[in-house]
Amino acid sequence: MKKNTIRAAVRTLVADIGGAERVRQSQVVAARLERIVRRRGAATVALFAPLRDEVDIAPLAERMGDLRIVLPRVDDTPEGEPNMEFYDYRADAMADGAYGIREPQGGEACRASDIDLMVVPGMAFTRDGRRLGRGKGYYDRYLAREGFHAWCVGVCFDCQVVDDLPCDEYDRRVDEVVAAGL
Repeated sequence: MKKNTIRAAVRTLVADIGGAERVRQSQVVAARLERIVRRRGAATVALFAPLRDEVDIAPLAERMGDLRIVLPRVDDTPEGEPNMEFYDYRADAMADGAYGIREPQGGEACRASDIDLMVVPGMAFTRDGRRLGRGKGYYDRYLAREGFHAWCVGVCFDCQVVDDLPCDEYDRRVDEVVAAGL
């Protein structure tokens, strides 16, 4: 199957998840993520501000306030290339950014080598860590950066775990996948 076909099919499945089930799965995933972060002893954790069709991990930023939490901000480079950097999270310094995603404002970008654990969104995942993103390549480029060594955890709803995904040479895997039913 082509990537865009899979994305469309998964979007339909996610849209069909009821509100109460969406909340339940998000809570299960967030609790598992917090245990993983604590077990791995991560000091700097990269989260993301979820879109409406993503697992809601937003409460983790507050619950893990004893750690350094960084979130992505998307900007284009002067050459017009898409670029994503991670910045320190502060609840009072968030604003709508690219694609309507809440992003941290101000501050210096976190070095890729400082991130110990990164939570990665995706449209679909396989159990062995293959990931299908939204098609812009922001996370694939970041995960390939020199010096990046973080443990990567993909998060998704149960219906987003699939048996197989096409992979290209630039597609980056995650180390672990967390869904409510896994």
